[in-house]
Amino acid sequence: MSDRNALPSTLTYDPATDRPQEECGVFAVYGSEDAGVLTALGLHALQHRGQEACGIATHDGSRFHVERYLGLVGENFASPDMPARLPGKVAIGHVRYSTQGASVLRNVQPLYSDVRGGGIALAHNGHITNARVLREELVANGSIFQSTSDSEVVLHLAALSRKSKLTNRLSHALKQIEGAFAFVVLVNDRLIAARDPYGIRPLVMGKLDDAIVFASETTALDMVGASYIRDVEPGEAVILSDGEMRSERFSPARPARTCAFEYIYFARPDSIIGGRSVYEARKEMGRQLSVESPVDVDVIIPVPDSGVPAAIGYSEASGIPFELGIIRSHFVGRTFIQPNQDRRDLSVRLKHSANAAAVRGKRVLLIDDSIVRGTTSLKIVRLMREAGATEVHFRSACPPIKFPDFYGIDMAGQKELIAANMEVDEMATKLEADSLAFLTVDGMYKAITGGPRNNRAPQLSDHYFTGDYPTRLMDHDRALSAKEFQLSLLVDA
Repeated sequence: MSDRNALPSTLTYDPATDRPQEECGVFAVYGSEDAGVLTALGLHALQHRGQEACGIATHDGSRFHVERYLGLVGENFASPDMPARLPGKVAIGHVRYSTQGASVLRNVQPLYSDVRGGGIALAHNGHITNARVLREELVANGSIFQSTSDSEVVLHLAALSRKSKLTNRLSHALKQIEGAFAFVVLVNDRLIAARDPYGIRPLVMGKLDDAIVFASETTALDMVGASYIRDVEPGEAVILSDGEMRSERFSPARPARTCAFEYIYFARPDSIIGGRSVYEARKEMGRQLSVESPVDVDVIIPVPDSGVPAAIGYSEASGIPFELGIIRSHFVGRTFIQPNQDRRDLSVRLKHSANAAAVRGKRVLLIDDSIVRGTTSLKIVRLMREAGATEVHFRSACPPIKFPDFYGIDMAGQKELIAANMEVDEMATKLEADSLAFLTVDGMYKAITGGPRNNRAPQLSDHYFTGDYPTRLMDHDRALSAKEFQLSLLVDA
């Protein structure tokens, strides 16, 4: 498929899932003889953040070793010869969820480039919102791009920097980019971990014996037996070189505005984000929802798996029994053969089936983490009615999603977002639910931060609910007035 008219900031939503999709996860190790193996294990713990591609880069003291594949970590980094293939005491890794039509090897990370002073290998979680503007300037000045990834812009900026040291050239590059990012970068045998100035994308640091570990989530630290040290601060670059660690700021210090969807959906429940247990935050969202939107029902049923903690919290707060009224199959990928148009409702049955014993003859409250387009929600409501539910009510454990994301979340456009185009009562009718309600923005903040939203200085990135974007959206603004931007003329097989 040609990427000629594709844009790095354009995310093509996959309607088969009707879920926001995360772009990727990163992991890095410095100072361990088993750096490559540990990175593979860490990526396995982050597999939920991206299942379409994976890669690892190591440095053995003199040369880089890079392997990148389409597919899962366990399919590509589990063979006994892997330690010999990826030697060295320093490594970075990446798991990727790609947008439709872009799942090709040239976009798989870590990206590598030979530059003045050595080599750079880079892995990135998030999205650079001025990548296209920078890319056009770079191409006009003679830069030659090998991918359509926004991340490659950083390599070119570092290569063209006039700074003397390669690490300083990378810092110079970081000062020029905007948006959301968590980077782990090998600069020869040095490791740099950096987080965007607003801390939109998470990045944590841990310790394993004498080694330092970085990961998108604490669950990856747990996987390799590393102890948590701290979060990488917004606008901070942590540099490990010659066995020593130092911290530099490429942006003024700001309070973190971590992506709210890390708590709502993306992160694993056993992770800690910004010092807050994701599992406890999701349960508290359910408790807040029970206070804000009570309903007289017989049973609470989560939409698995991400709706489970909120449903538990709602049940605990309301005293209404919790039941597993929907059973999810974990063996169906999103590329599974689709039913024909006449039987399209079968698509939801590939992943969800009703547990009629828990539903029949009862008034049911369905709880899900979010509602995007509403297509899956409608099918779930119908599934409950077919299983014998006498009433079906629906609650979303996050506020209505009314605005698109430009920071690395693959989400439907505003015209497809049901909450952006309908009032709540209209949505309830559309979903064929007896009632519908959403958690309020303040209810979400109370669950995650312990208090209401600070409207002058929001504690989270919540633009999908409020339209309050934390950064400029240069590429998006340029796209509104542009007819065409060439990214690549290469047809990807």
